[in-house]
Amino acid sequence: MAASRYPLTESHAHGATDVPLIEQTIGDFFDAMAARQPEREALVSVHQGARYTYGALRTAVDRLASALLRQGLVPGDRIGIWSHNNVEWVLMQLATAKAGLVLVNINPAYRTSELEYALNKVGCKALVTMARFKTSDYLQMLRELAPELAAAAPGRLQAARLPDLRLVAWIDAAGQGGDESGMLRFSELHASGDAADPRVAQVAATLRASDPVNIQFTSGTTGFPKGATLTHRNILNNGFFIGECMRLTPEDRLCIPVPLYHCFGMVLGNLACLTHGATIVYPNDGFDPLTVLQAVQAEKCTALHGVPTMFIAELEHPRFGEFDLSTLRTGIMAGSPCPIEVMKRVVGQMHLSQITIAYGMTETSPVSCQSSTDTPLDRRVSTVGQVQPHLEVKIIDPASGATVAPGVTGELCTRGYSVMHGYWGDAEKTREAIDAEGWMHTGDLATMDAEGYVNIVGRSKDMVIRGGENVYPREIEEFLYRHPQIQDVQVVGVPDRRYGEELCAWIIAKPGQTLTEEAVRDFCKGRIAHYKVPRHMRFVDAFPMTITGKIQKFRIREAMSEELGLQEDKAA
Repeated sequence: MAASRYPLTESHAHGATDVPLIEQTIGDFFDAMAARQPEREALVSVHQGARYTYGALRTAVDRLASALLRQGLVPGDRIGIWSHNNVEWVLMQLATAKAGLVLVNINPAYRTSELEYALNKVGCKALVTMARFKTSDYLQMLRELAPELAAAAPGRLQAARLPDLRLVAWIDAAGQGGDESGMLRFSELHASGDAADPRVAQVAATLRASDPVNIQFTSGTTGFPKGATLTHRNILNNGFFIGECMRLTPEDRLCIPVPLYHCFGMVLGNLACLTHGATIVYPNDGFDPLTVLQAVQAEKCTALHGVPTMFIAELEHPRFGEFDLSTLRTGIMAGSPCPIEVMKRVVGQMHLSQITIAYGMTETSPVSCQSSTDTPLDRRVSTVGQVQPHLEVKIIDPASGATVAPGVTGELCTRGYSVMHGYWGDAEKTREAIDAEGWMHTGDLATMDAEGYVNIVGRSKDMVIRGGENVYPREIEEFLYRHPQIQDVQVVGVPDRRYGEELCAWIIAKPGQTLTEEAVRDFCKGRIAHYKVPRHMRFVDAFPMTITGKIQKFRIREAMSEELGLQEDKAA
């Protein structure tokens, strides 16, 4: 493939360009795939007992696109999806793309404060939500934010705290429900459309590949989550080239236990499959290692995705040895660094001889670098592969901006079709992230060898990766500052054997106030996602500071790591 000439003399690599970029919209590309193989299986949702061929999926998608347009939504409107993995999620992903709507991914772990922020930040006019999941009662949380739902006609909501929201539809799974006044059942919404509605094709004809199609919230090292806005061109091409690295074909069946609200599920999973005519398999709505093993065997899956903790949970499940996983061939491990021993077990015990490693960030659709099926095992574990096609990556000196020599550590930057449209409604933050030459500055520290293999050696000081979830301490600090008894708080990540990292909060109480861990946890409960609640808390009188008054978070990390008996990752 046409790419950079190796060995490199500087840490700047260009991806191959022999396979052209796709310049269609997601809807047009999907329609063409469905027309080529209408009878091939496209989607299996094991926990829902649902199966769709490509032809049937296209009909269901067109019906939903029609229904959304009939609700008065117009191209460019934002519509949220607040749900774990299910058929309705992928129907929304494809139908919004066809109707010119912008799908807004909302983390199912979000609570009222985060939901309110997300919906209002991008002005969502509609929301599709699960009714409940485990201890999360989504409908109840919505009623807390919008008590006006009780008296509203479906599609006519006017809520003081959610001023843009007009329509709420809930996914009416078996055995779920409750007070649904003011809302539509998803099944009723879907049935209200017409798969032959000419308006769907009329709208599709006006859309361009460069139009925004998806917003995903990503935190920054400062402030609140930003809405990374991605286009058809961004995520369709990224999904395609990800699938190419895995050598996907229509014969492949990919088990997707990773969440769809994240790029891992919806791009590395759904779009990698749909661009190659492969079959999507959802083993469950949320991750459960046993159902993954059952689905791989029952559905004869050839590929499996996951973060390292998921693969560990599958390998260590007491019933692991009962399952025939011999159909597996490839997949992706991403989200956090992969220990070499885990990778060896995945290859040897799960038959994933061609598993790949991917690196990226939401703002780059997300994958910039990926290993391929024939990358040697030692390179797959020690690096994140080479640059993806039609992209560039370089390593720069953070101070001077100059490209460094191979093997020298610097900041990883990436440029090309995958770089986001921008942060929704935040031109200033967009300019901070993407420079005048189009380079996305990732904030990650990396090296590149002479063969173009990239190794991530560190990251933005504040970011914590807990079990594959990116968590930014500043957001949690801002939230905890609201506690009436907290004077100051600093949140850091500390090593954790299970999740890679866990959150730790050092808290200074206001004079005369006595705080407990239980009181802080109660304050967080139901208001921020469970994984953002610090596992470790210490109540202190002061923070370690520099002479100039800057807080030394690294000393907090060192102190906690020593106290907990864990080795601090010096490269992080």
